[in-house]
This record gives sequence, C-alpha cells and structure tokens, in this order.
Amino acid sequence: MKDTIRHLIQQALSRLVAEGVLPEGLSPVIQVENTKDKSNGDFASNIAMMLAKPAGMKPRDLAEKLVAALPADDGISKVDIAGPGFLNFFQNSDALAQRLEAALADSQLGVRKTGAQQRVVVDLSAPNLAKEMHVGHLRSTIIGDGVARVLEFLGDEVIRQNHVGDWGTQFGMLLAFMQEQPVDSDAELADLEGFYRAAKKRFDESPEFADRARELVVQLQAGDAECLRLWHRFNDISLSHCQALYDRLGVKLSMADVKGESAYNDDLANVVADLRAKGLLSESDGAQCVFMDEFKNAEGNPLPLIVQKAGGGYLYATTDLAATRYRANVLKADRALYFVDQRQALHFQMVFAAARLAGFVPASMQLEHMGFGTMNGADGRPFKTRDGGTVKLVDLINEAEERAYSLVKERNEQRAERGETPFDEAELREIGRVVGIASVKYADLSKHRTSDYSFNFELMLSFEGNTAPYLLYAYTRVASVFRKLGKDVAEIGGQITLVTEQEQALAGKLAQFADVLGGIADKGTPHLLCAYLYDLAGLFSSFYENCPILSVEDEAVRNSRLRLAALTGRTLKQGLELLGLETLERM
Repeated sequence: MKDTIRHLIQQALSRLVAEGVLPEGLSPVIQVENTKDKSNGDFASNIAMMLAKPAGMKPRDLAEKLVAALPADDGISKVDIAGPGFLNFFQNSDALAQRLEAALADSQLGVRKTGAQQRVVVDLSAPNLAKEMHVGHLRSTIIGDGVARVLEFLGDEVIRQNHVGDWGTQFGMLLAFMQEQPVDSDAELADLEGFYRAAKKRFDESPEFADRARELVVQLQAGDAECLRLWHRFNDISLSHCQALYDRLGVKLSMADVKGESAYNDDLANVVADLRAKGLLSESDGAQCVFMDEFKNAEGNPLPLIVQKAGGGYLYATTDLAATRYRANVLKADRALYFVDQRQALHFQMVFAAARLAGFVPASMQLEHMGFGTMNGADGRPFKTRDGGTVKLVDLINEAEERAYSLVKERNEQRAERGETPFDEAELREIGRVVGIASVKYADLSKHRTSDYSFNFELMLSFEGNTAPYLLYAYTRVASVFRKLGKDVAEIGGQITLVTEQEQALAGKLAQFADVLGGIADKGTPHLLCAYLYDLAGLFSSFYENCPILSVEDEAVRNSRLRLAALTGRTLKQGLELLGLETLERM
C-alpha cells in the first residue's frame, strides 16, 4: 500500500509542477510511514513540509493543494491534513478485505518485489577454521541467513558465500603440530579447540617449532603436496563441525557455499599487479599500499590500505579485493552484502573504494557492509565463559535446548495438573529443541544489527514479551482453532469482512507484510520483521479475545474470522521461517 500511496503523491506532484505551483526539477524522496494512532489514518506522509520552502508556501497550504491534486484510488477512503501539514491516508475497509482475500489465495501471501530482481551475493558466517565456531560467529551467520531468505522470497537470486578463514600463518602452526604428533583418526581431532591450544602452546614455548611452522606456511603457499594433504584433512574436519552447527541452527548454508580465503590465493599477485598498472600503488616502509584522499587519520594524514607486506605477504585487504572482482566478473552479482562485525567498517569502506578505483567491480554493482554489534554478557562485555574463555557455539546451543526442555517439561506438568493431556517425552524433547534454538536466534535477530546486546537466557525463554516462545505460542493458537474445527481453510467459504475495531486493526497489520520485507531487503535489518510479527501476534490476541470465532452463530461472520485467522497463521509461520525459525503446531 505504501508504494501505491507514493505513486499517488508523485502523480499529484507532477500535476502541481505542470500547474506552476511547484518548480520543475524536484526529485524528493517520498516518505510514507505507518501511523501509530489509527484515528489519524493508516499511513502518513510529510511531503508537504518537505516541499513547502521550494514552493514558497506554508506547509498546510501546500498540503491542501496536494490533496486536491491526488488521483482517486479505490484503496483509499479519505485523506486528511493534520498538524503542520501531514497527509493522513485512511484505507478503504472493503478494498483492504479484498487484498487480504487475494493474499490468502496466494502462495506468496501477495508479496512481490517492487523493483527489478537482482543477483545478490550474501557474505555470511565466515568462521576461522583453525578453531571451533564460537558465539562471535552467531550474528554473522543468522542475520545473514535471515536477510538471504527474505531476498529469495522476494524473487532475487541469492548466492551465499561462506568466506572462511582457511589460510595464513596459524595453519603452519597446526601443520607442524600434526607432523609432530600424527593424528591417526578424525575422531582424535574432534576437539578442534583443544588441538589448536596445544599447537599454540608448542608455538609459544619452542623456537624450533615456531620456525618449522613458518617454513610450513611457505611450503603450503607454494603448493607442497604433503602440506596440502594435511591442510585439506584439517579443513574437512573443521568444516564438518561448522556444517553440523549450521544444520542444528537451521541455517541455509552448505559445503557448496564455502569460498574461503585460500580460493583467492592464486589471484593475489594479479590483484597487486593490476593495482600497480592502474597507478594506484605507493610504497610505504617497504609495503605496497593504496592511498585514497577520502581516508585520513585524526592528524589529517592519508591512511594506507596495505595490500602487500614488506616481506611479500598478502593481507585481508588483498583477499577481499580478489573476492570483489570474483563476485563481479564470475558470479555476475548486481549486489554484494557483507555481514561482518561493525568494527571492520573502515576496512570495508577502503576495500570497496579501492575496488571501484581499480575497476574490479562495475559502477552499477552495489557493495554494502552490513555491520553488526557484539553479543555481550550481563556485565556488558563480550560474552565469555566463567573462566574468561571463549564460549563455543555448540555449548551455547546445547544449554539453550536443555533450558528450554526444562521449561516446557515444567509447563507440561502444570498441563497434567489441569486435567489436560500431557505431551510424551519425545514431544517434549522436540518442543525443547525448537524453542531453545528459536529463542537464541530470535533474541539476536530482534535487536537492530548495529547494536550490541546482552545475552540473557531467562529473558529469551520467556513466554511474555517480544520473544520466540511468545510468537511460537501465538502461532499454535491459530493452529488450535483449525484443529478444533477439524477443517482446513480451503474448506471454508465466504469472504473476509472487516467490521469490528479488532478485525480492522489485525487486517491493517497483515497488509503491511510486503512493505516490511521490502525494508529488510533494502536495509538488511531482520529486527523489522521481528517487531512486525510481535505486533501481529498482539493484534491477533486482541482479536481472539474480543471476536468469537468458532462460537459465533452467524456463519458469514464465523467464516470471515476463520479466514482472517488463517491468514494470520500463515503470515506468522512464513515470517518465522524467513527468520530461520521452525514452528510448532502445538506446545
């Protein structure tokens, strides 16, 4: 609906330009927002206030002319002017009901992308294969996954790229340790973290071991067969650990999506040579650097983007530059989204700028760093174990599932005390698994990705507030209606009609689904979907309590409310799936 209103406003602006009320050459960004107070309509725009100055008019006077110039539309019942000049748009209830009927009949819930479809690379997760995945990898993995799912749902072709850390000096250390203490079976490498710590201890304590590790790095980069064999073995085991976690988290990543640092190794010398050919390289203390006017330090001196160290080694910037042109030239991406820690913002700004200067990517290709904040403990500091160590992601998942199981088991006992049929042990375990994983993911996804947040099991497992358990339970309430009815919505006739205040509020929120997904696709912010689903669940609860469904005698009213409930259930389920969360039919 927002796009329709923007189009109507644009037509009104064109008419006022033709009439000489507005000057030519204006190209304002027409903002249309949802109103908080429905007495002021369903949507509002501040366009009159934005253009009052170039029009040489008072905002309210321009607003009156805009309202007069707006074309008629069946979806809008009236347009009012409020305050200093806001345009408030009221939806036509009958037209809204027809839109919801169309959404109910559509597998895509009436959602379509408004612009052209794109090929989008989503760079997500990117763990370091020298160690096991830890909680620091959670945000990149699940935020990137959520945005990728939304893009796919809207019709974009999404290419996931897991840019794992599988190259560099730490692998020389691991190779040296594997040679010194041969590993006969993969099971002996099950504890990757322990293996890494033991290798690091040897590296720190033994100069001879450290020298051998550095030599093995050189041999590995030169393509030594034995080094490559050991390196492949370690990486395969490490990647299998990652994949097991992706599967448990319900993340759409596979081995085929892995494109690690090592994949670009053969192109790094070419990157440096091409930068030199473009006249972009300067030497600084023996290192090869790109200096760009827009990047300076606090003293006003230019900052270097180092692409080759004095000793000839390459850096993250070199690999990232190679990746940009692979994604442009081989993957043919229109857009590339990088879900990497916010602290890397300057790095990516410089890499993207250098890639454009060098012609590694076309001017039309969008390069966007989707930075995120840190997951903190109760003390506001990065989340750690009690002894100050890094929290393994697998340990976090295990604890979440166990806590959720204990919670649902307790509720199950209360269920039995009320005389209701309790769940069996297998069902409890499955509910605990779904609730535990969903709670961890939703607690993260519901925060703006650029914000830091404090991890708290008690809050995230609550059945009250903006949490996964609350939303999962809201969906089961819809499912229970149709379970009691014994019919699917396809067997229910009639049409949606919107009479009560609760019906209209719920319908208005359902109609916003496409706009919410469009915002996530543009900004990479899944928290918008979380907020939407929370609001939708709350409005359904109000509707459920105030508008009898199965007990109402009027068949037309009952069928209308059943259809409205069905669309709510489908929207909740689809929204949760786009966040990467499983749903339950009962809990």
